[in-house]
Amino acid sequence: MALQVLEMVLPVAVMLLLGKYCSYRKLLDRAGLAGIKAVISDLCLPVVLFNAFSSAHYSAAVAVTFCVIYAGFGLALAVGFLLRPLAGTRRRFFPLLVTSAEGGMLGYALYGVLTGSSVGFASVDLGQTVFAYTAFLAALKSVDGQKVHAGELLRNMLRNKCFLGMALGIVVGASGLGRVLLGTSVGGVFTGVISMLTAPTSALVLLVVGYELNLRAELLAPVLKTVFCRLLIMGMLLLGVRTLLMRLIPFDRSLDLALMILYALPAPFIIPLFADVGDDGEYISTSLSVHTLCTMLLFALIAAYALS
Repeated sequence: MALQVLEMVLPVAVMLLLGKYCSYRKLLDRAGLAGIKAVISDLCLPVVLFNAFSSAHYSAAVAVTFCVIYAGFGLALAVGFLLRPLAGTRRRFFPLLVTSAEGGMLGYALYGVLTGSSVGFASVDLGQTVFAYTAFLAALKSVDGQKVHAGELLRNMLRNKCFLGMALGIVVGASGLGRVLLGTSVGGVFTGVISMLTAPTSALVLLVVGYELNLRAELLAPVLKTVFCRLLIMGMLLLGVRTLLMRLIPFDRSLDLALMILYALPAPFIIPLFADVGDDGEYISTSLSVHTLCTMLLFALIAAYALS
């Protein structure tokens, strides 16, 4: 089994190391990295999300999972505000670093490595994504001193290509149009195009994550407190959500693995994109980097569990 775990974990580790190597050797500058990010966020990820949600099975169980995950992250956000004093002078963004998850840039990549397909992760990412673009974004703008308007949150969602890819995928999947299309003579062509666009996504995402891994020694004290709190909160959420869902819906192995991946992920990488982080920028970046390393360790344990 150790060799099988290594087969899953080593490709992830190699891509992270290659990303860091590109940074160290300056094979990619910031402009080049921005270009790769644009390809991921504007092209690859929307297609990955469309494919995952158009292929998903919609039922009462999906609705229950959505509500439980959304509520769980809301509870984590509230706990984050209560625990802010632990972060000392870094307290402003602490609540945002202990809730939600980086599903798009990392969750689908890891789940795809684990199972061979990213489709199963959609069942848990729906609640996470909607939470990220509603409650999470509202809290982020609030701590940044901005006024929060429902219309602005809606515009942010409609301007985001990843959200649009997810929304279109839900429409196609829930309406049955996807099954109809796949049953036609052009179904194979459609699948081939989708596969070609989604194939490099995991590698590109991990390359970018590895490039941006940054550990600042002087920030380790507040960062380690933050990461420890997030690991504790996410661990409790996993236990609670998993127990509740297994009581409400039949046990599903793919859902079980998706939940483990979801709660092992770092906080969303969008924090610096939607707020003026100021002097907290390095604290946020280092916290995300340290937790990403923890995610890789947890991924190895999840891979071992998946093979048991």
